[in-house]
Amino acid sequence: MSKTWRIGVAGLGTVGGGLVKFLAEAPLYAPQGGRAEVVAVSARSRKRDFDISAMTWFDDAVALAASPDIDIFVELIGGSDGPAKAAVETALKHGKPVVTANKALIAVHGQALAALAEQNGAPLLFEAAVMGGVPAVKIVREALVGEDLVAIAGILNGTCNYILTEMEATGRSFADVLAEAQRLGYAEADPTTDVGGFDAAHKIVILAALAFGSAPNYADAEIEGIEKIELADIRLAHDLGYRIKLVASAEKIGDGVSVRVHPALAPLSHPLAQAGGALNALFIEGRRVGRIFVQGRGAGEGPTAAAVAADIADVMAGAVRPVFQKPGAQLVKAPAIEGEQRLTQAYVRLLVKDEPGVIAAVSETLAEENVSIDSFLQKPVHDAGGVPIVLTTHATPEPVLLRAIQRIGALPQVLESPRMIRIARV
Repeated sequence: MSKTWRIGVAGLGTVGGGLVKFLAEAPLYAPQGGRAEVVAVSARSRKRDFDISAMTWFDDAVALAASPDIDIFVELIGGSDGPAKAAVETALKHGKPVVTANKALIAVHGQALAALAEQNGAPLLFEAAVMGGVPAVKIVREALVGEDLVAIAGILNGTCNYILTEMEATGRSFADVLAEAQRLGYAEADPTTDVGGFDAAHKIVILAALAFGSAPNYADAEIEGIEKIELADIRLAHDLGYRIKLVASAEKIGDGVSVRVHPALAPLSHPLAQAGGALNALFIEGRRVGRIFVQGRGAGEGPTAAAVAADIADVMAGAVRPVFQKPGAQLVKAPAIEGEQRLTQAYVRLLVKDEPGVIAAVSETLAEENVSIDSFLQKPVHDAGGVPIVLTTHATPEPVLLRAIQRIGALPQVLESPRMIRIARV
């Protein structure tokens, strides 16, 4: 007799609701013929726009995770700690396979959870935690498992990409577009996790761990969001042949790993610059395969529920592999890269006095720090009496570049703090 795989789902928001509807409309079958069926659920409220009357209700997600009446536990609560972490730990301790879309949980506690999963012989899968319906985790963890990966970079947050795309297309400010995104449901009431770069950081930390065989190391990730991006920067970058994107990147340099999230300029002809709206996009670079590019919808009910379902199908098929590239006990955190090892090319915007000798003073300061100028753009006189000038630099060790920009900001001819945005190395 074929086995029915009994699924318990904790969290019935956008993704959880999407999963319940997905499995009702497109049933999953194991190779042996068994079917997946959601038999129990847990959430903050029972009020839903879909039928859960045939499912056992649990007020407590931890109790659901421990229930002997489920075979697979699906965690869609969110958050790195609290009920989500407690429920996942409980399921793993009971030897139950766990499927989650919780990128914060995996980025912060991935190593400990991997060890717990392996100790109890329970799969821990998280395809839906990164890029929604785009199988980024499977590509890195499975398709490229034998490759020597050296770098990953891309657009991993659809909310930020939507905001930057709309600012450029409509000429509206960051605040105006963010408010519209909140009205449309693209951004949360508290958008800090998205616009502050933290959501993208969770995702790139996971990909870095998978790519480089190290433990997830969220604490050492360098994170900068898009809150300070002004319409002037978007327009000036475009004049120079670039488009501003929030880029998440991970690079292996020697024994160390650099994991960063920050606004960056991508050439207009580059695929990252052409990924507009809420799309996600990712480059993966290996020594043998070269560069691979994938793009697609990184969030939303349909794509993310499909990714969760794909992990459930893997469990049903009996797929067994390490949670990361190595057993949890062998994972170590790769050392962070020192600034001197990173070469940075940058866009620098200045507002200076309209008087002779200003450009010479700026150029001399850069030359004294051995920073060379790649391009230069001067705009008409500013309403406040200043002259906006923009320059881009050649690649320079980052501490040297930052020191030069700090010195420029101290020049008496400079009217406000310089604005620096890195140029993407993609």
